[in-house]
Amino acid sequence: MSKVYDCSVESELLAGMRLARTSLGRGELVVLPTDTVYGIAADAFNPAAVQRLLDAKGRTRQQPPPVLVSGPDTLAALAAVVPEPVTRLVEAFWPGGLTVILPAQPSLAWDLGETHDTVALRMPDHDLTLELLRDTGPLAVSSANRTGMPPATTSAEAYDMLGEAVEVYLDAGTGKSVPSTIVDATALTIEGGTARVLRDGAISREQLREVLGDLLSED
Repeated sequence: MSKVYDCSVESELLAGMRLARTSLGRGELVVLPTDTVYGIAADAFNPAAVQRLLDAKGRTRQQPPPVLVSGPDTLAALAAVVPEPVTRLVEAFWPGGLTVILPAQPSLAWDLGETHDTVALRMPDHDLTLELLRDTGPLAVSSANRTGMPPATTSAEAYDMLGEAVEVYLDAGTGKSVPSTIVDATALTIEGGTARVLRDGAISREQLREVLGDLLSED
C-alpha cells in the first residue's frame, strides 16, 4: 500500500524520509520533490529498481533516466571525464535546473538502459531531496508521470498517474511546471566539439551562452 507523507508536518517528514530511505534500499520507488517538477526515484545501482521506474512510466530501455547527485564532487566519480567548460556550467547552475550529459565512468556497476555509454547528471536545488541523496547516494530520477502525460507538479498528480507502482510519496507542496534544461556536453571532450541543448527548460540558452560562449551549438 503506497503511503503519502506531508513534509510540512515534522512528524510526517521524519517518518516519510525514513521510509523513503528504506524503500529505495529495497529497490522500491519513491516520488520526491525537486526544484522543477516532481520526480520518481530509484536506486541508480539497482538494475531491477531502474527497470521498475521505466515500467511505472511506460518507458523502454531506449529512454534511460537521468541521475540526481548531492554535489559536484559526485560528477567526477560518475563521469569518465569532466571538461573545463562543464565545470564552469556546474559552478554557475548547480544546484539547479541543469542536466548535463557526459561520457559515463566505464567502471560503474549499473544499468540505466541504452545510454550509449553516457550519463545525464543533475544536482537539484531542493533541501529535502539533497538530504535524501546524501544518505542514499545517486538516484535514477525521471519526471513523476506516465510517458506522454504532463509532468507532475504535486504529489497528488503523481499519485493519480503512478498509483501503487510507487511505495512512498513525499509531498512538499506545489513545484514548478518547467523541467530542467538538458545539455549534451559529450562533444566537449574532443577538440573543436560543442555542447548542444537537447531540451529547453529552467536554464535559458542565453544563460548557457553567457558561460559557454561559442562552445554552445546554435542548433
